Amino acid sequence: MKGRRGVAPSAYLWLFIAAAYFLIPLLATFLFSLKSNATGKCCTADSYTWVIHNGGFWHSIKISLILALETIVISLLLFVPTIYWVHLKLPKLRPVIAFLALIPFVVPPIVMVVGLLSVYRGTPSWFYAQPWGFLVAAYVILAFPYMYFSLDAGFRSIDVHTLTEASQSLGASWPVTLLKVILPNIRTAALAASFLTLAIVMGEFTIANLAAFNTFPRFLQYVNETQAYPAAALTLMSFGLTWGAMLSLLLVGRKRGARAAVITGAR
Repeated sequence: MKGRRGVAPSAYLWLFIAAAYFLIPLLATFLFSLKSNATGKCCTADSYTWVIHNGGFWHSIKISLILALETIVISLLLFVPTIYWVHLKLPKLRPVIAFLALIPFVVPPIVMVVGLLSVYRGTPSWFYAQPWGFLVAAYVILAFPYMYFSLDAGFRSIDVHTLTEASQSLGASWPVTLLKVILPNIRTAALAASFLTLAIVMGEFTIANLAAFNTFPRFLQYVNETQAYPAAALTLMSFGLTWGAMLSLLLVGRKRGARAAVITGAR
């Protein structure tokens, strides 16, 4: 049996180029954010202090986080039972739903928000004039592709029919089967879809701007137009928030994999 071949030197070269392509802009942004607003000289943390003590930052990020949480909850409540039922009873509808999931990629957000503003005009003010109503409805549409394809991959990785039949043979109802049997087996896929949705909501600007709601991306754009160095600090903080969510997904996925390995080894 031949031994494993060593890693080619060119692989390290391409890895270095990819790391440089990713890290050099972040490093440049970080160094730029350390300059003082008054003197323009390095190095000071004034920009980060300005952001942390700015009331608009906390207000806008609170709104965006609440919107992200609402979008995630509503999307999961809509798509998990739907995709489960399609995989279990209506597999011929999968191509149709996959096609519908591609529509948000085709329709530009600026066109979508104009259409939604016209469609929802005349609805109650608690929905039309509040971000918790109008923006959440728009963000659920934007998150549809990411939710669907992530959850669909999770459902395709498990035997839905066997799990359902085993659960119901033990007397479990449909809601119990979905919550206690199916959902734990697609937890990683649901988390992946949730964090993708979080990243979308935290970075979406066009719809919030045209609908005139003060979300975090609008605050970031305002700071970018008025404060150069704090804008760089705010961008890095936003980037760190998104990557922190992705890191938590990775840790949860590893814990789930380790637990599954222990259970398999015990059999």
